[in-house]
Amino acid sequence: MNVSAIVRKLKRNSSGWVILSIVGAILALLPCLYILIGLLRKPNENWQHIQQYMLKDYALQSFWLVLGTAAFTVMIGVTLAWLIAAYDFPFRRILSWALILPLAIPPYIAAYTYSSMLSYTGSVQSFLRNVLGWTPDQRYFDIMSVKGAIFIFTLFLFPYVYLITKTFLEKQSASFIENARLLGRSPLHIFFRVVLPISQAAIVGGVSLVAFEVLNDFGVTKHFGIQSFSTAIFKTWFGMSDVDSALRLAALLMSFIIGLFIVERLLRRRKRYSSSTGKTRPLQRRKLRGLSAFAASAFGAAVFLFAFLIPVVQLIVWAQWTYKDVWNAKFVGMLANTLVISVISIVILMLFAIIVSNVCRMKRSVFTLVLSKLISMGYSIPGAVLAIGVLAVFISLDHQLAGLYEKLGWGVNKLVLSMSYAMLIFAYIIRFLAVGFNSVEAGFEKIGNRYSEASRMLGMGMTRTFFKVDLPLVKGAVFTGGILTFMEIVKELPLTLLLRPFNFDTLATKAYQYASDEQIHQASLPSLFIIGVGIVSVWVYHVLGEKQAK
Repeated sequence: MNVSAIVRKLKRNSSGWVILSIVGAILALLPCLYILIGLLRKPNENWQHIQQYMLKDYALQSFWLVLGTAAFTVMIGVTLAWLIAAYDFPFRRILSWALILPLAIPPYIAAYTYSSMLSYTGSVQSFLRNVLGWTPDQRYFDIMSVKGAIFIFTLFLFPYVYLITKTFLEKQSASFIENARLLGRSPLHIFFRVVLPISQAAIVGGVSLVAFEVLNDFGVTKHFGIQSFSTAIFKTWFGMSDVDSALRLAALLMSFIIGLFIVERLLRRRKRYSSSTGKTRPLQRRKLRGLSAFAASAFGAAVFLFAFLIPVVQLIVWAQWTYKDVWNAKFVGMLANTLVISVISIVILMLFAIIVSNVCRMKRSVFTLVLSKLISMGYSIPGAVLAIGVLAVFISLDHQLAGLYEKLGWGVNKLVLSMSYAMLIFAYIIRFLAVGFNSVEAGFEKIGNRYSEASRMLGMGMTRTFFKVDLPLVKGAVFTGGILTFMEIVKELPLTLLLRPFNFDTLATKAYQYASDEQIHQASLPSLFIIGVGIVSVWVYHVLGEKQAK
């Protein structure tokens, strides 16, 4: 059987895979289209009021949050990445993976924790008054502001920049840095003249993830009283019962996200650095001694202390105070809700991710490139924005099925699918499909096509080849994608708050409700469960990443 015959057979046997991939891409695109169409609708009186008096504040607050967080995450993330990748000092190996752990703590949980700790009756000021006999100025402990929100976002989102930049420096920067060392350049000169330019694409990629997370946030901005786009969407939807104006706000934010995404791509393509040879080698670390070694260890330890250890210890203390009041049948039911809805979403999501990634691997073309971009776009859309689009899709679907509902005796103008479990699961799949897809795609790229092509040469079809050959080889990547997706779904707040069925709570929504009711101590137990899931996910990701690197 020649190559052309194999290609023809591939096209003939893969039609089902392609159709499912196209269906998935269309479903992922529908909510976005509904959102953008909202800009074409005639504005109502509420929107005119929002546009005249409030829209500027929403835009400015969101802009300063993104800009401030981006600047500080670059400063901390890139510095730590450079220290960990290029130097050897005490506790470097521990800090290498420990500095990823802040990703396990959702920023909204960190915001509740730090705001309570730093309040007048919190543990920090109580210690200063009762133990040290010093009554501090309240201005230095008030973080309920834009500056405080930037502080929270920086501490708990910098690992995106740190992890991506460290990976790049360890694997692809050796020749540039070592040549600069041989030329006698100082470490400071190498950092600013070599490391920063060659790491530009990695840094921009990490910062873009940080920006998307900041724009997606609702818990931090709501708790701190900041008028961002996400809080505005919630207020317009629930406070004013104006879905049309909420849809227009979502459309404006989505337009800004698209612009940010385009700028990110342009910045990453503007400068590219590649090795003059096809061989790459790991960067050789230089051993630090004396004061330099102490400073590097102290800096990494301080960041880990404030970004992970302090809030986790405080939550454990609070949980010991309140677990008897919180741990009851309702809490167990809420825990079951979280696990069931997450597992169902992950199973469906990973099936789509496997199908699409397999099609993209077997059919290299413009079609598959566009397909992969459409599948991945949901992750860059804030949860509050995506929720508006998903709700619009399901309300429209309910209207189309109104006749069927009436014939079944369910009533006239009945909303069956809207605000149902199906809608929430659909939203999770669209939002986090990129996480599973990227993991499976990386697994396929590692194994290549040689085993699949050998199987096809022996006459096996695409589906049989996948189950007999491909799936056993990429099961590690599928497992990693499932774990990371599970972490994202468990800690997701705005999407769940907006689309959950009536009287349906998850760990994230319950922690938010406790914090909103000023029951910060009671919020500690569900928060610790969420963090526990995040720690396990980060650990699995780190262990599997270490194995793949060997």
